[in-house]
Amino acid sequence: MPAPNQRPRRVRQSLSARLLWLTVAVTLIVEVMILLPSLGRERMAWLTNRVTEAHLAALTVSTAPHGVVDLSTRNELLRLSGTEAIRLVEGGRSILVLPPRGIVRAEGHINIAHETLIGSMLRAVAVLLGMEPDDILVTSPSPLQRGVIVQIVVHNPTLADHLRRYVEHIAALSLAVALLTGLMIYLALDRILVLPIRRLTESITTFRADPEHAAPLALPRRKRARDDEIALAASELATMQTELRAALWRNARLAALGTAVAKISHDLRNILSSALLVADRLSGSEDPATRRAATTLVTAVERATDLVTRTLSFAREGPPPVLRAAFPLADLITEVADQLSTQSETLRIETVVTPGLAIPLDRTQMFRALFNLMRNAAEAGASLITVRAACAEGTTTIDIEDNGPGLPEQAHANLFRPFTGSARRGGTGLGLAIARDLVRAHGGELDLVATSVRGTLFRITIPQDLT
Repeated sequence: MPAPNQRPRRVRQSLSARLLWLTVAVTLIVEVMILLPSLGRERMAWLTNRVTEAHLAALTVSTAPHGVVDLSTRNELLRLSGTEAIRLVEGGRSILVLPPRGIVRAEGHINIAHETLIGSMLRAVAVLLGMEPDDILVTSPSPLQRGVIVQIVVHNPTLADHLRRYVEHIAALSLAVALLTGLMIYLALDRILVLPIRRLTESITTFRADPEHAAPLALPRRKRARDDEIALAASELATMQTELRAALWRNARLAALGTAVAKISHDLRNILSSALLVADRLSGSEDPATRRAATTLVTAVERATDLVTRTLSFAREGPPPVLRAAFPLADLITEVADQLSTQSETLRIETVVTPGLAIPLDRTQMFRALFNLMRNAAEAGASLITVRAACAEGTTTIDIEDNGPGLPEQAHANLFRPFTGSARRGGTGLGLAIARDLVRAHGGELDLVATSVRGTLFRITIPQDLT
C-alpha cells in the first residue's frame, strides 16, 4: 500500500489526471481559436454601433432650430455617441458636421463596407497590442438612412478597453467551460478506462509476485453491454493466468515425479539386472524355442534399462545426446512392427521404404519415436499403419499414416503438450511429446499433416545436412 505522501504524487501522474489536463489544454486551445474570429466580429459590432449612434446624434442636431446646437450640447452628443467628430455625407457633399471638441488628428482610415473578418480580426489584435494610432477615421454607410455615408473619428484606446474587457470575459468563460469539460471527461474516463486498467495492473502485479497461489483476474459473472478491447484484454489475461497456473502445477507434478523416479531408478536397475542374468542363463538352454525367447527377453531388458537411464537424463538435462550411426531404415521399421505385433494380433503394418535407404540417426531414439507414434495409432483403433520413408532434395521424410478414427478437434491445440494433448481418455499425451522432442534432437520436426474420420498422417522431416 503506498505511503500517504506518495498518494498525491501518484494521483498527479495517473492516466486519468493526465487526461484531465490534456482535455483542459485542448479545450483552451479550441477556445482561443474561436476567440480570434469572435474578437474581429466584436470590433465590427462596436464600430457599427458607434456609426449608428453617431447618425442618431446627427439627427438630433438636425431637429434643432437652424440645425445649430450650443457647445455643451455638441460635446454631450459626441460623448454619448462615443466619437470624437461626426460628418454626414450625401451625394458627395457634407450635409452635417459635428466638429471635434479639440484638436484631433486621425492618422488612419478604414471603410467598414470593405472590411473582411480576417482583416477585422488582425486590426482587433493590433488595437489590443497598441499598434494602431490613437485616432482613426471610420467611414460606413448609414444603417438608418440609405444613401447617407457616416464618417466618424473614434479613439482606439477606448476600443482597446472594450475589447480587453471582452477578452477577459471570454477567457473566464472558456476556462470555466474547459475545467467543467475536463472534469466530466476525467470522471467518465476514470470509470470507463482507468479503473479497468488499474484492475488489470493490480492483477498482473499480484500474480507475478506469487503465480502459483494468486487467484486469476475475477471477471464479472453477468455479461456487460461493453465488449471493447479492455474487456477482451481482461478475458485473455484471466485465461492466461488460469493456463499458467495449470502449467506450473503440471511442472511441479513432473518435478515430483522426476524425483520419485530418480529414487527408484537404482532399485529398478537391480531388478532389471536380475532379469538379465536369468535371460542369459536361459539363452544357454538346449531348447531352440527357449533360446529364441531368451534372446527376445535379453533385448527387451536391455532396452528397458537404457530407457530408464535416458529418461532420467532427459528429465535432468533436457533432450538426450544423439549418437548417430548409419543403419538400414527398413530394418528399424520392421523391428518396431514386430514389437507392436506382440501387443495386437489384428494390427497390420505396411512398409514402403526406398531400397537401401540408410541414414545416420540414433537408432534407439528413432525406435522410441516411431514406436510411440505407431502405438498411439494402434491404441486409437487403427487396423492398418503404413510407413513411408524416402530421401529427396536433401531431406529425409518419414510418413506414418493410419486408418483410425482421427484426432478429436479439442486435441489439436495442445497436441504435443504433456498431460493436455492426449486424444484418448485417460491418456497422458507423453507419447507424442517425447516423439517430437526426440525428432527435434536430430534437428528435424514432427508435424500433424492431416486427420479425419478416414485416418491420421504424421510426418517426420530431418534435413540431410544435419544427419
